[in-house]
Amino acid sequence: MSYQVENVLSAQAELGECPVWSVREQVLYFVDILAPALHRFDPQSGKHQVFPVAEDIGCFGLNAQGGFVAALRSGVCMLDDHGHITQRIAPNPGDAERSRFNDGRVDRHGRFWCGSLWEPQDRNGGKLCRLDEHLTLTVQAEDIKISNGLAFSPDSRWMYQTDTPNGVLWRYPMDEQGEIGPREVLQRFVQEEGGLPDGAAVDSEGFYWAAMFDGSRVIRLDPADGRIVDEIPLPVRWPTMVAFGGEDLKTLYITSSREDRTAEELARYPQSGDVFAVRVAVAGIAEPLFQAK
Repeated sequence: MSYQVENVLSAQAELGECPVWSVREQVLYFVDILAPALHRFDPQSGKHQVFPVAEDIGCFGLNAQGGFVAALRSGVCMLDDHGHITQRIAPNPGDAERSRFNDGRVDRHGRFWCGSLWEPQDRNGGKLCRLDEHLTLTVQAEDIKISNGLAFSPDSRWMYQTDTPNGVLWRYPMDEQGEIGPREVLQRFVQEEGGLPDGAAVDSEGFYWAAMFDGSRVIRLDPADGRIVDEIPLPVRWPTMVAFGGEDLKTLYITSSREDRTAEELARYPQSGDVFAVRVAVAGIAEPLFQAK
């Protein structure tokens, strides 16, 4: 299939990440982790709002009670509609001076999952955490260098996660209580052969769409065996994550990065840090809301 990729927002984000489509508002939210800031983009009007956040914001989810649940460097918090901290829930279970939260999302039962990365990159010091409806944060998995690519199968039987520098896509069996079983490798990647897996989303057929960092593309993988069945070439080298949006959830939004790029690299890829959109044949799944009791 031939794809038409459109640059819909010249955000020039340092590290654009975590695009989340709000079905209620029909807008796209995303973050610039390092600015740090929460962005709101209305594709119909073109209106773009930027809300500064107090510290590095790795990921967030839409809160059923309004505002957002978010994983900041220091820990998990509640934010209001303008990115201000309204409640501190739990501290970062790692060393916040050398690790920060990164990729995450809300599962289909209303729980918030957030993974962290180990900044020195000298060991697998990242963690995968879950915030339940009682606002209890627990570590669910470790031995991760950079947690990325969190997504859930349409029937919620599987949770997917990537570890970008280790070039691996895992899946975990998951029950209705959000308990996960031992992970298994679904696919491995080599940077020189098309990039490494970053953020991701699952479509309504259960296929896994991953942004390939340093690979200038998004790929679609078969959930049965991890086989690549489709790809979308991009005009940037460092895409970071994807999200399904639009009224029919058939618009794939893609964030990107310009972090630590040289002047020569940015001259070759001047759209780095922007947000892109492309129409796809299969719809995504509406992003769930965090449900606290």
